[in-house]
Amino acid sequence: MSKIRERHIFTSESVSEGHPDKVSDQISDAILDECLKNDSESRVACETLTTTDLIVISGEITTKSNVNFEQVARKAVTEIGYTKSEIGFSADDCKVFVCIHKQSADISQGVSQGEGLFTEQGAGDQGMMFGYATDETPELMPAPVLYSHKLVSELAKLRKSDPDTYYYLLPDAKSQVSIVYDEGKPISVESIVVSHQHTPDMERNTLENLVKDIVCKTIPSKLINSDVNYYVNPTGRFVIGGPHGDTGLTGRKIIVDTYGGVGSHGGGAFSGKDPSKVDRSAAYMCRYIAKNIVAAGLAKKCEVQAAYAIGVAKPVSINVDTYGTGTVDDSKLHDVLTDGNIFDMRPVGIIESLDLKNPFKNGWSYIETAAYGHFGREIFPWEKTDKVEELKAAV
Repeated sequence: MSKIRERHIFTSESVSEGHPDKVSDQISDAILDECLKNDSESRVACETLTTTDLIVISGEITTKSNVNFEQVARKAVTEIGYTKSEIGFSADDCKVFVCIHKQSADISQGVSQGEGLFTEQGAGDQGMMFGYATDETPELMPAPVLYSHKLVSELAKLRKSDPDTYYYLLPDAKSQVSIVYDEGKPISVESIVVSHQHTPDMERNTLENLVKDIVCKTIPSKLINSDVNYYVNPTGRFVIGGPHGDTGLTGRKIIVDTYGGVGSHGGGAFSGKDPSKVDRSAAYMCRYIAKNIVAAGLAKKCEVQAAYAIGVAKPVSINVDTYGTGTVDDSKLHDVLTDGNIFDMRPVGIIESLDLKNPFKNGWSYIETAAYGHFGREIFPWEKTDKVEELKAAV
């Protein structure tokens, strides 16, 4: 069993919606959203590449929806803020190549109800997925990745809401937060790194002052002291950025997408995949379970792992680790999860309990997950803590 470490520093990073990998993620998830709008049974595995004035969309998609892939991609890029051709990537001017074909029939028969060797819907692939929660923040997320997300998210909000004042901010950005822990609790911020793409005329101290102001608004004051080390655009210049500065690919920021390196991580990315792919849906379910366990006061930290075989409905294994912080034995929590009465971990059960095929009627969309983390924001159904009382009763 894992134990809580003594005093140490832990670091996590985030990237903005304008980072080239995140541009690719958002295009892939925008296409998924468009497919699900008129066909909730759409099968989508969409991969996107972005580079200088070019978008390449590929993958396997089977849908009854009439999707204009090029139009969806250009709209997503416009909303991110890439609208000026002089920075090397523009929604209006870039070329868009579409290379899409249908899902393999061999995969389809394993994940469609009533097909394949089993009568119920099986997992879309083999693999292991993890969910994590900790009581160190109100969102039950690890502090370093949570505050890293908030820094770049707030900078993006300023860039979009007041473009006249913040004209010098361009879409690409990165953040990194290092936090000192003692006995498993965050006690102070050690350092903050922010690299933000900018216009050639921006003075570096302008961005540094803005970052310090945002830090005061997004990170609790008890964690900030005069000894915090700030590294703002540490190379001194970040004018060339976005897909023009670095090629972007879907699924290349999986640690940013999850818990910032805290806990374990499965092998699969999320964006561009419909909910039949357990890489995505089971990871959401594991977070849902872990968060409810911590919210119920049954542990201070919790990691849940589930593993699947392609075409098979029930997980081949479930593991719970509370890092020695549980108020009941981990084996008891394992038994509660295995019986399936509170959390149905079959693909069809996950999809139904989190309503993953119909996001729009519940006020969220998959493209919203594709920047600033898939976890820790209450708009998503896997962030609910509606199983707390049932868990308490069960143990």
